[in-house]
Amino acid sequence: LGFLMKGLFISSVLFALLCASVVAAGASSKADIVELVQPELVKNLNTVRVGLKTDDEVVEREDEQMSHTGFSNKERRIIEETAEKFEFQAEVNRLMDIIINSLYSKKEIFLRELISNASDALDKIRFQSLTDTDALGEGDCSQLEIKISADKDAGTVTISDSGVGMSKDDLIQNLGTIAKSGTSKFLEEVAKGGDVNLIGQFGVGFYSVYLVADKVSVSSKNNHDEKRWIWESQADSTFTISEDPREDKQCRGTDITLHLKEDAQEFMEEGTIRDLIKRYSEFINFPIYLETTKEVEVEVEEDEETPAKVDGEESSEEEVTDETEEEQEKEKEKKTVKEERKELELVNNVKAIWTRSPSEISDEEYDNFFKALAKDSDAPLAKIHFSAEGEIEFRSILYIPSTAPAGLYDNQNSKMDNVKLYVRRVFITDEFEDLLPRYLSFLRGVVDSEDLPLNVSREMLQQSRILKVIRKKLVAKALEMLRKMAEAEESAKEAEEDEEEEEATEEEEEVEEVEEQEEEGEHGSNDYSSFFKEFGKSIKLGIIEDSKNRKKLAKLLRFFSSASASDNAEDMTSLAGYVSRMKDGQKHIYYICGNSMEEVKKSPMLEKLRQRDYEVLYLTEPIDEYAMQHLDEFEDHKVVDVSKEELKFGDEKEKREKKLLKSQQERLKPLTEFLKDELSESVEKVIISNRLTETPCVIVTSQYGWSANLEKLMKAQALADPSKFNFMVSKKVMEINPRHAIVDQLFKLVEAGDEESMSAAKRAAHVLYDSAAVGSGFEINEPSKYASRVNELLAMHMGLEAKPELLPEEALPELDEADEAEAREEEEDIFEVDNSGFEEEAGAHDEL
Repeated sequence: LGFLMKGLFISSVLFALLCASVVAAGASSKADIVELVQPELVKNLNTVRVGLKTDDEVVEREDEQMSHTGFSNKERRIIEETAEKFEFQAEVNRLMDIIINSLYSKKEIFLRELISNASDALDKIRFQSLTDTDALGEGDCSQLEIKISADKDAGTVTISDSGVGMSKDDLIQNLGTIAKSGTSKFLEEVAKGGDVNLIGQFGVGFYSVYLVADKVSVSSKNNHDEKRWIWESQADSTFTISEDPREDKQCRGTDITLHLKEDAQEFMEEGTIRDLIKRYSEFINFPIYLETTKEVEVEVEEDEETPAKVDGEESSEEEVTDETEEEQEKEKEKKTVKEERKELELVNNVKAIWTRSPSEISDEEYDNFFKALAKDSDAPLAKIHFSAEGEIEFRSILYIPSTAPAGLYDNQNSKMDNVKLYVRRVFITDEFEDLLPRYLSFLRGVVDSEDLPLNVSREMLQQSRILKVIRKKLVAKALEMLRKMAEAEESAKEAEEDEEEEEATEEEEEVEEVEEQEEEGEHGSNDYSSFFKEFGKSIKLGIIEDSKNRKKLAKLLRFFSSASASDNAEDMTSLAGYVSRMKDGQKHIYYICGNSMEEVKKSPMLEKLRQRDYEVLYLTEPIDEYAMQHLDEFEDHKVVDVSKEELKFGDEKEKREKKLLKSQQERLKPLTEFLKDELSESVEKVIISNRLTETPCVIVTSQYGWSANLEKLMKAQALADPSKFNFMVSKKVMEINPRHAIVDQLFKLVEAGDEESMSAAKRAAHVLYDSAAVGSGFEINEPSKYASRVNELLAMHMGLEAKPELLPEEALPELDEADEAEAREEEEDIFEVDNSGFEEEAGAHDEL
């Protein structure tokens, strides 16, 4: 065995020596060959690129090529090699889990949070520049702005700002841990099972990026740090920090790059980003630029191919003079091609003018702000700009549009989004129903509070004292604006009346006066009339709903009346104007409700009021009667519905009339008892009327029952329950006019008492009631019976019996051949019409 091992060892050594000699010989022969080749050829061979080999220049070019992340491959390798790995604080892990799963109801909120943070960073560097003039830097680095760009190829969105920036320690402290702030308290509340549907969440705003991104890169530089640092995380328990190797990124500021998830790709669209900026961050103090891609047409010269020269042939170009060359250059044809170019578009071009003093803002600026806020092309009718100071501070601008938006009164239960709530110029919400009462939902405007708590649920904020104070102030200012509009119009009317009373001495002066009045009218003397024409229902709704401000709202009401010169809105009267025109001894304000002006003007309820020359308000809108039921009096004058029983005038004449009515009641007692018995199913009682002068009788209701107008409105409700009508539809009261001839004749029939007279009296009583009900605005329960009674009266008036017999029925004629042929033609025509209609429907079906 030992001899065998020794032999193997000797064989191995010999084989190794043989291989070494072969290699040496090969190298020597290669060197000999190289020496025989020309030096230039060797140099050229060294530059040849072999297909399977990547030379140093290719590697260098690939390293310098930019990737979609904004870094070259070489820079990316440097970042990965030099990155330091850290772990998030435990609370941050909990926070990100809450944010991703339950905190925010809308993913789009991330952009608001990042822009808000960028604005805070810009505010900080601007504040530092007040004491340090070098803080802003020079050139492009000194610009205070926010830029947003999207890269669809990389699936990223980048938000850049030139704010104060962060150092390495700042990145670790601000993004990796939770300092002593409201965020820790927020986590404690969540751990206890508190409401996480917050409206602000600025303390946890940065982490909202994980709603849409699965990886986040933050590149930031601070003035006090010479290096720029990169913070990266993928929403796990760790993050990395490394030095930014890019030499061209040395300006102060922060770039946040979001690598969007698959379900968040819509946030790379320019239109989506633009809409979100306008919704949430339109009034940020600093300019926000969005990188957009636009196609532009560019003119380029067409290159004409030069023909190849033939050997031995002299070139024609040598004979061309310099002048000919210039002419050819001019004659070169040009064509336009489309190129895509990147441009920065300023998105937030509307400024938050509410932060400035009203004296510094022009009317044009106010109008432009309203148009941008309300997306309206018309200027507002009125505005009020104010600030509240004290325990709670906020600024606000409220506008009244010139026209009511479509559907304003169609659905009063829908959410109102006309007044937007801001905190430090950052949009929070427009869904607070308690910010303004429902009847002021037509207002447009903004409310910007510095003291509003953000880390609180919507339900808690709506019940908080702060919101109640803001609401109270907004309502007071809105009513003040309306009051000033109304007073300005009243003053203009009084001035116009005074001018009309003055006698002009010269005809030219009269012309000048007319011209001046027209100019004043153009300057807004009828603004309140225009407002009430568009939004009068809102004021009436306020009378119903806002008991605390009912007296203020009552002064803003406007109605047509019997004293109105026309049906134009300018001729409507206020309750104060009505009171100023009340007659001596008049104590009450009278009104009547109906479907139209013609109906109420001709109502028999107004006969005694017209006789006394008392003014009556005409209420023709469905909401009017509801509103007046909540307005018992105005300036110590009782408001009275003339369609209700026991109409009172309150003057000296009424006392004498009351004594006369009492004697008439005794005299006509047999008639009133007869009518009550005969009409017991329809009327509760029959009394002598103190309101009629020309009409034989009317039907009125009790003080607390539905009037004729309200009864029709309730029955017209689409989802009304007829079974409940009996609870509110009171028995009617029949009032008769003792001076009317029909009533006197009916009394005589009843007084006669014979069978024929009583039959006629009964028939007349029912017709009288039905006609009175129609004249008073009520619907007849049995129209067929009413028509039958009218036909009987008509027959008797014509000297016929109440129910005359019909004439003998005529015998039916026989049909001849011509009649049958005509009948067949009619049937064929009908069949052709039906068939053509069927063919048209079939053809339409085929087209579909």
